[in-house]
Parts: sequence; C-alpha cells; structure tokens
Amino acid sequence: MTPTLLAQSIQHINPSGLLVSKGYTQVVVAQGGRTVYISGQVSANAKGEILHKGDFQAQVRQVFDNLKTALAAAGATFSDVVKLTTYVVNSTDDKLNAVRSIRTQYYTGPNPPGSTYVGVQALYDKDVLIEIEAIAVVR
Repeated sequence: MTPTLLAQSIQHINPSGLLVSKGYTQVVVAQGGRTVYISGQVSANAKGEILHKGDFQAQVRQVFDNLKTALAAAGATFSDVVKLTTYVVNSTDDKLNAVRSIRTQYYTGPNPPGSTYVGVQALYDKDVLIEIEAIAVVR
C-alpha cells in the first residue's frame, strides 16, 4: 500500500483581537512538507570563532547569514521559516529596531514567520550578543 502524501500548506493568520504586526505573524499553521529545526545561530564562523565582537548590528547580519546557510543545507529558504526565536543580551529599543530592520532584508515576502523576541542577561559566551533559532517547513 502506498502512503498518501498530504499537500503542504502554510497559512498565516492574524486573528482579530490581536496586534497585526508588519514584522511577524501571530499564528502560522503548517501542514505537510518537511519540518526543519535549526539550532540557535550566533555570529560565529565554521571554526567557532565569534565574529564582530562588540558590534551588535554586524552580529545580527552574521546570524542571518548563518541562518541562510543552515536553511540552504536543508533545501529551504527564509520563505519556508514559520517560527523564529531571538535572544538578545541586554535588550534595548535600539537593539530591537536593529533586529527588525536587518530581518526585513532577509524576509521579503508578504507573510513573515511567527516570532518571539527575548531579552536575556547573557548567552553562552560573553562576546555573543544575539542568538536566533528557526523552524522551517519545506514545501
């Protein structure tokens, strides 16, 4: 017996009664496809060296470049991402705005992923200022 494959679909929902944001979607429903879980990415190169020490914006760009590499390894792109979780050391409004601004350079479509932004006291290394993990559903 041949298994039935479900058609892959992703639905973005911003229910009435919840904030409609330009930067994220309140509810993302994914059915079918392959789910890809990407571990938290930081501003490190393949040798594990932290890049752009002390430069928050440069670290954010590096993190998104690392996410792009990880997604490509799974046959995915940013348009396949359904959920992001962002951890920022000593978050400020300036840091939040920097993340939002840089993120829009990678997410160019009309439906951004679900998103959680968390301010933290520290990450695993004193030079790491941001870490982002992602979940994608590959169509």
